[in-house]
Amino acid sequence: MSKSAEAAKQGTNEARRATSAILHHPYTRTALPFINGGLAGMTATAIIQPIDMIKVRLQLAGEGVSTGPRASPLSITRDIIASGKAMDLYTGLSAGLLRQAVYTTARLGFFDTFMDMARVRASAKGHSIGFKERAAAGLSAGGLAAMVGNPADLALIRMQSDGLKPVSQRSNYKSVIDALLRISRTEGITALWAGAFPTVARAMALNFGQLAFFSEAKTQLKQRTRLSPQVQTLSASAIAGFFASFFSLPFDFVKTRLQKQQRRPDGTLPYRGMFDCAKKVIAQEGWLRFYRGFTTYYVRIAPHAMITLIVADYLGFLTR
Repeated sequence: MSKSAEAAKQGTNEARRATSAILHHPYTRTALPFINGGLAGMTATAIIQPIDMIKVRLQLAGEGVSTGPRASPLSITRDIIASGKAMDLYTGLSAGLLRQAVYTTARLGFFDTFMDMARVRASAKGHSIGFKERAAAGLSAGGLAAMVGNPADLALIRMQSDGLKPVSQRSNYKSVIDALLRISRTEGITALWAGAFPTVARAMALNFGQLAFFSEAKTQLKQRTRLSPQVQTLSASAIAGFFASFFSLPFDFVKTRLQKQQRRPDGTLPYRGMFDCAKKVIAQEGWLRFYRGFTTYYVRIAPHAMITLIVADYLGFLTR
């Protein structure tokens, strides 16, 4: 029995050494920020998806109309459940997960890469990196990742808005892959990058809000309160989520409208681009329409950011 136990113990130790060797391989260390970021983003999306679904429906409700009944998160939720079942709130989850697998993986991976490059440059000059370098890394990473993830984002919008159409006009996408293939086949491959400009602008605004105000809020909370470090981080994340939502929601609104639009029978599109869409929304629906669903958007952004950071931090702890 003692020999068997010793052999089992030796096998366990060898497995641990092999795992450690893999985790600490240079290629693995380079890939881990991307992998952990993607897994963290996908976890957050799986939890927040119903809120995102309601947010999209709110932005599309009453398109082109300035008067009439005003939709609310509660009425949207009630209508979705009444027309089908509660799981309809998870429509487009496959697209949302693919977007996180691409967007958050790239965003956090690029951010770590840019930060390492900034550290090398700062070290060569004999000083440490500051907020300016962190903000530049975050803005650049967000913009690049948004461009890469735009097709999955567009597929998510199409899947979530499909239920708003008359039954005879619905596409009834089976999955995100089905949506991507059918959109590229019927509208052209470039249609997958519809709304890319406001998507990139939204990502940069979102990252600016999170970076600048998270840093400032955390500093102020540390200086003016006796809260624990964990509570400071969570509180600063909530504050940053508010400003990230405030700066990015108008871009998110325009992005949703551009990605949802499809060609009319005469071949024309409702909007020619980001500025044309904004101009028509202001003229037909008013300035405040850009902030329709702000509360829902904030409730989606803040917890998503918190969950992503917590999961990414935990995965980083497990794989360090």
